[in-house]
Amino acid sequence: MIFDRLKRFSIVLEGAERDGPAAFSPGQAVSGRVVLELAAAARLGALRLRAMGAARVHWTESRSAGSSTAYTQSYSDQVEFLSHRDTLMAPPDNGETTVLQAGRHEFPFTFQLPEALATSFEGKHGSVRYWVKAKLHRPWSTVKKAKKEFTVIEPIDINTPALLAPQAGAKEKLARAWYCNRGQVSVTAKIDRKGYTPGEVIPIFAEIDNCTSRAVVPKAAIIQTQTFIARGTKKQKKSVVTSITGDPIPAGKREVWHGRALKIPPVGPSILQCRIIQVEYSLKVCVDIPGTSKLLLELPLVIGTIPLHPFGSRTSSVSSQYSVNLDWLSTIPEQLEAPPEYSAVVSSPEAEQSLAPPCRSELGDILEGPFFAYIQEFRFRPPPLYSEVDPNPASDNIRPRCMTC
Repeated sequence: MIFDRLKRFSIVLEGAERDGPAAFSPGQAVSGRVVLELAAAARLGALRLRAMGAARVHWTESRSAGSSTAYTQSYSDQVEFLSHRDTLMAPPDNGETTVLQAGRHEFPFTFQLPEALATSFEGKHGSVRYWVKAKLHRPWSTVKKAKKEFTVIEPIDINTPALLAPQAGAKEKLARAWYCNRGQVSVTAKIDRKGYTPGEVIPIFAEIDNCTSRAVVPKAAIIQTQTFIARGTKKQKKSVVTSITGDPIPAGKREVWHGRALKIPPVGPSILQCRIIQVEYSLKVCVDIPGTSKLLLELPLVIGTIPLHPFGSRTSSVSSQYSVNLDWLSTIPEQLEAPPEYSAVVSSPEAEQSLAPPCRSELGDILEGPFFAYIQEFRFRPPPLYSEVDPNPASDNIRPRCMTC
């Protein structure tokens, strides 16, 4: 029989690592070969190939129709992304079989991926999978099958205006216990952009005001939300990707985060364009308040695949990171000013104090000398060029001063 002589029947994809799936992008060509090794000569029929890709969702929910009646409702749906068929070895037209000699035989193949594909995904109630399957036919025998899965990654470039825009928000909550007002807790938070890639660090700028009579604890976390859709019904699963916990804030105190670092672990990118499966991320800043529910502030995130270009958004990134703590920069006028008079600079100690940079105790470690020098360098226009002509000549009606008095 063929299976006694068949030593190997497998699919090899170009670009695949050992014991790992190959990764491709939408619109890319997929190439590979079907490998067949025979220990002895054998008669074979057709060798056919099929490439498939689909998103599938399925879950069940228990329903109750009365005190003694219960049933299970099933929800399922499917979206097909890829369907390609090819015949690598066809039987002769006269109906005879093909005889292959002992040894190794390779049958190459290639096909083009569609431009619109969702990223490969494995979830609790659904998945997005891509695979190549080969079938070897032989007269009077069962069909031999080989299957090889591959990964598709939809590119998400975070270097777009929408994903480079800063995200900010504010919330407050009145803490109550036994109908007694214990004060108010408020939080404001900001991040420099909406799009990030795995491995990056999100600097969190936040202010938490605790006006209650008890200590509160601030936290921040990245939340992944998986949404499965079937027959107009949604099923969601939320999980914490990573989190950090701040120090307790005593009653009546304020806590400020000057770019608290939260590193993104290796996670799958966002899936936003699939009809039945969506994977979304968000940054949640919460405050644990004893005796009442948490105060939650949510900022949207998009996990992409193409990282931030070097110097691609230097201006917006710097300004967004420093705007929280450098409020004094808002006083710089949009139009250029003339240089101040010398007397206005040195006439009094208060004038000198007004031009001095803010002290580090007020701004923390985030203010650096080069950045401040850069701002001050362009605050005023340069002085006019030196000239022998007096721009303010003396008036004739002014009596000359006696030099001997």
